[in-house]
Amino acid sequence: MGDILLTLCRYPPEILKRTEFITYSNDPLNPDLSGGVFFHIATKGCEMTMPKMITDINDVKGLSEQEKARLSRVTEKYRFYANEYYLSLIDWDDPDDPVRRIIIPHLDELDSWGSMDPSCEHLYTVAPSIEHKYTQTALILSTGACGGVCRFCFRKRIFQNGNKDISDDLSGALEYIRSNNSINNVLITGGDALMLPKRKLRWLVSELRKIDHVNIIRLGSRLPAFNPFRITEDEEFLDIIRDYSGPKKRIYVVSHYNHPNELTDIAYQCITKLLDAGAVMVNQSPLLAGVNDNPVVIGELFNRLAEAGNTPYYLFQDRPAFGNRHFSVPIEVGYDMFEEAKSYMSGLAKRARYVMSHATGKVEVLAKTKRSMIFRYHQAAKASNEGRVMCFDRNPEAVWLDDYLEQLSDNNLEGLGMERTALHR
Repeated sequence: MGDILLTLCRYPPEILKRTEFITYSNDPLNPDLSGGVFFHIATKGCEMTMPKMITDINDVKGLSEQEKARLSRVTEKYRFYANEYYLSLIDWDDPDDPVRRIIIPHLDELDSWGSMDPSCEHLYTVAPSIEHKYTQTALILSTGACGGVCRFCFRKRIFQNGNKDISDDLSGALEYIRSNNSINNVLITGGDALMLPKRKLRWLVSELRKIDHVNIIRLGSRLPAFNPFRITEDEEFLDIIRDYSGPKKRIYVVSHYNHPNELTDIAYQCITKLLDAGAVMVNQSPLLAGVNDNPVVIGELFNRLAEAGNTPYYLFQDRPAFGNRHFSVPIEVGYDMFEEAKSYMSGLAKRARYVMSHATGKVEVLAKTKRSMIFRYHQAAKASNEGRVMCFDRNPEAVWLDDYLEQLSDNNLEGLGMERTALHR
């Protein structure tokens, strides 16, 4: 509550009189926030601050009663979570609105296609809440809290009752990093790294800064898109960046803007605040059918991000997670889209790579010929695969690397250092 009062004291009395406090407790989606308070400004002509969270599809004002009834079937299986600000970006008169497709449930999610762990993260979990897939990088699943639930989320499993992928106690993760000198950068994610309570985030970052061989700390977050007010209105959070992002060891904030409509004025303010605090901003976006599967849209998004100082980093092939089939774009179609999109981009914007986070590594979609698709390991779980180039016969229906690998014999797979059991969906 003290953090909230410190923020509120910057507002004049006439604003505070129209401030609504929302108390919440025992939130299974955001356990780190249980028992806390949010607030938002309900003043005509004044943008909301700390927008009200919406966890029940029946409270979404833009949906008809019939739609709410239909979609409740989906939310019984996969949680719905949003906030007033993000929902305000939707044009409710457009059934194909891209932000709507990102955040509002769809009956196609009930399709059983896909996997609960499409990148086989369980294979690289070395201690509670920590994965070590690539030699130099550790990934900390720091929290199960998110600012919203993307309908294409590849970690849907963490929102399921009984999931134990994330531990409140991160001491084992820190000890693992301390004892592995090969790790020089750490990605704090979840959930959403910026949904951690500030005290816990400061503690975690400060402990990582005490480890000499950790040079880069990355904070993975959708909050710059979902709820930029969490950053623009919170100087204490920005102080964490100021205190621990130095000239020789920077903090990177990895944002997840997926469509130009998410780049609002307050989103730009958020980017600016983070840059001014000393963060390096990079962005990664999945390629999503019905959202950004258009070369002009990708080009605009990446150009605007580069112009704002939030460098495009990766365009991801959407992972084949449960409920994601309707978001999948065939790889060969995606390749053509990205190549055309690059023709609209500045040199700074087109530094991004089109990749997929496969069980065996981060695989770049490198080139296409009349007969073949060419891939290269940008990062590899096995050192012998690092930088390896792979060439496969084209498959216009392929949406994941497995769709090409399944054409190979077991002997050829063994030559790539892979096992067929690891290539599941």
